[in-house]
Amino acid sequence: MRRKDMLARLMAQANSEGGDLVTLRAIVEEASELGAARVLGRLGLDDDRAQNDIDELRELLGAWRAAKASAWKAAIAWLVRGALALLLIGMAVRIGVPEMLR
Repeated sequence: MRRKDMLARLMAQANSEGGDLVTLRAIVEEASELGAARVLGRLGLDDDRAQNDIDELRELLGAWRAAKASAWKAAIAWLVRGALALLLIGMAVRIGVPEMLR
C-alpha cells in the first residue's frame, strides 16, 4: 500500500471513529515518513545510490575539515617562525653584529 493511501485511510478512520491516541500516532508517523520521502526526492536522494552519495559527501567534508585544520596550523607555524626571525634580527642589531661585519 502506498504511503499516501495509508495516510488517507488513517485520516478517514480518525474522522469516523474519533482520534484515539494510536490512530493519531499512526497519522503522525505516516505523515512524517511521507514528508521525509518527499524531501529526499526533492534533494535527489531517493534512489539506490543515495547512501553512496551521502558517504562521499561525508568523506569530502572530513577532508575539507582536515585541510582547513592543516592550513591553520601551517599559518600559525609561519607566523611563529617570522616572529622568532624578527626577534633574532633585533637581538643581532642590539648587540652590534652589523658593526662587527664592517
